Amino acid sequence: AFTVAGLGSGLTEALVVNPFEVVKVTLQTNQSAFTEQPSSFVQARQIMKTDGLGFQGLNKGLTATLGRHGVFNMVYFGFYFNVKNIIPVNKDPNLEFLRKFGIGLVSGTIASIINIPFDVAKSRIQGPQPVPGEIKYRTCFKTMATVYKEEGFLALYKGLVPKIMRLGPGGAVMLSVYENVYAWLQDT
Repeated sequence: AFTVAGLGSGLTEALVVNPFEVVKVTLQTNQSAFTEQPSSFVQARQIMKTDGLGFQGLNKGLTATLGRHGVFNMVYFGFYFNVKNIIPVNKDPNLEFLRKFGIGLVSGTIASIINIPFDVAKSRIQGPQPVPGEIKYRTCFKTMATVYKEEGFLALYKGLVPKIMRLGPGGAVMLSVYENVYAWLQDT
């Protein structure tokens, strides 16, 4: 149940955030001086005007974003809550905190390792194409296959270390805070 709930939350999140990801990536890859860049709102309007709302416009890379968020949340929440229920609760509050923190750290790390090929595909699809005016990266799985074929298996894991350094501890902190705030609210 935790895995399916995590998948559902990730897919829903992806549907909501994808247009913002497209605008963000467009702004981040714009090599103009910062003062010459359009605002986020102006950039979004420009994308809608030239490319529309569809898979070439504000929803470019949606399938990769669905994979990225769906797979991450499925593994993250599924692993955390299932493992947390297996490892015995510790009576010492400090050790109990470390137990939950450690499970959260491992959850974020494993989820990052499993979902990074989707992240790489999303970046390739939403970012600038290698040849201006020619779309090389269109769909999630075709992009993964192209990256694998042209650059090798490890290219699907580019950026893994910084991702783990961000989402491993980030996952531990988020679930630790969640658990403590939830317990506090239950006691109040």
